[in-house]
Amino acid sequence: MSSEMTAYVIEEFGGPDAFTETTVEVPEPGPDEIRVSVAATSLNPVDYKIRRGDLPDFAPELPARLHCDVAGVVDAVGENVDRFEEGDQVYGMPGGAGRQGALADYVVGHAGTFAGAPESIPLEDAAALPVVALTAWEMLADKATVEVGDDVLVYGASGGVGHVGVQLADWFGAAVTATGSTEAKREFAAELGADATVDYTATDVETYVDEHAGGEGFDLVFDPVGDDHLRTAFEAVRPFGAVVTTESSSTQDLSAMHANSLELGVVLVILPVLLGEYRERIGEELDTIATLVDDGAVEPRVDERFGFDEAADAHRLGESGEFRGKLLLVNE
Repeated sequence: MSSEMTAYVIEEFGGPDAFTETTVEVPEPGPDEIRVSVAATSLNPVDYKIRRGDLPDFAPELPARLHCDVAGVVDAVGENVDRFEEGDQVYGMPGGAGRQGALADYVVGHAGTFAGAPESIPLEDAAALPVVALTAWEMLADKATVEVGDDVLVYGASGGVGHVGVQLADWFGAAVTATGSTEAKREFAAELGADATVDYTATDVETYVDEHAGGEGFDLVFDPVGDDHLRTAFEAVRPFGAVVTTESSSTQDLSAMHANSLELGVVLVILPVLLGEYRERIGEELDTIATLVDDGAVEPRVDERFGFDEAADAHRLGESGEFRGKLLLVNE
C-alpha cells in the first residue's frame, strides 16, 4: 500500500473553512492498536468545539485531524491485539480528541476503543453511533437506573445524543416525554418512540410536569444540552429523582438538589481517550450497542451525508442546529 494518505486537517483553530486537504504519512499501529481504513465519520458538537478552539485541552496536536467517530475495515493490527484481524468491520471512538482523529483515509487507535460494527445497518451508518450512543447509554445505564414505567424527560430529543436517548429510554420501558423547539423536531421524537412531546419554548416547566409527570415531577431528566436546560431539569425532576447531563460546565444554583435530595450524573464519554486509560470500557459498551442495533432497539438516524471534502459544509450545518439526528461524512 501507499505510505501516504489523504487527510483533512486544521492548521489553526477557526471557522468551518479552517479545513485543508493534505497528504500525510499513513500511521502505523502500536502494539495495542489497530489501523482502520475509514469508511465514514460523523459530526458531534465536540468536533466543532475543538475546531473553534473552545476546548484547547481536548485538541489533537496541530495540524490536527478531527472527528471522534469512525466506521471502517481493519487494515493492520498491533502485535498484542487478538480481538480483531485484518478485514473485520468495526466502529469506534479512537481519537479526534486528545489524539489524531478519523477525517482521513486511515485512523489508528487503541483496540479497546473499537467493537465489531452492527451487522444490520450499512457500515458507514455505524459511524453515526459511537459518541452519541455511548453517551446516551452511560447516562441511562451507568449514571442512572431506568425502571419500567418511569417518567423520563428527554431534552434535545431530536439531536444526536437525544435521539438515541429517546430510543433507549423507550427500550427500558419508560414513559418518555421529549422536548423540541419545532413541530418537525417533536414529530421526529414521537417517531423515535416518545410517548409525549413538549414545545419548551412555549410551555413552562410546571405545565408539562402537571401534564406528563402527574404534577410530582419526572423520575429522571436526561439533559444533553446544559445551561438553562440544566436549571429547568432541577425544577422538572421529582424529589429523590435523578438528573443526568453531558454539560455541567455552566454556573448553576444547586440548592434545589439539596432541597429535593436529587442525584446528578455527569458523562464525558471521551474521557478514556483523553486519559489513555479505561479504554476497554468503550469497546465493551459498543459491543452492547451493536447488539441493541441488531435487535432493532436503536437505529442511528442520518439527516444528511457529506464527503470528507465537504467537512466545512457539515460543520456549518452542525453549528446551525437545523438538522435532526446525525450528520455523516463519508470517505468517497
